Amino acid sequence: MSIDAYEEGLKIRKAVLGEEYVNRALASVNSFNAPLQQFVTEYCWGKVWGRPGLDRKQRSLLNLAMIGVLNRSHELKAHVRGALTNGATPGEICEVFLQVMIYAGVPAAVDSFRIANEAFAESGLTIA
Repeated sequence: MSIDAYEEGLKIRKAVLGEEYVNRALASVNSFNAPLQQFVTEYCWGKVWGRPGLDRKQRSLLNLAMIGVLNRSHELKAHVRGALTNGATPGEICEVFLQVMIYAGVPAAVDSFRIANEAFAESGLTIA
């Protein structure tokens, strides 16, 4: 494990998803899932999210599309909140999920919109 990449990943992960969310994930680490948390933090967050080629908002919007297509509700809600933190607007998130609808189907988009609305409400956003 690269300590520098892990530390950078932890910093980015907390900035995007929130310290409370990340601390909860890390509090559940045991001998079985420790390698997963290490790899996710070091490689996903440190080595990929830490690259200069895309800004955090762009990476967040890409994640919403991919996670929406995969229909992973728990991860999607966390990344909707992260996208908001990274400057994405509800309108931009809507456009991403419309794209999901075209390429992955209506059920994936319906779930994505529902989950986004829950995340908006939990973040204190009122959508008229």
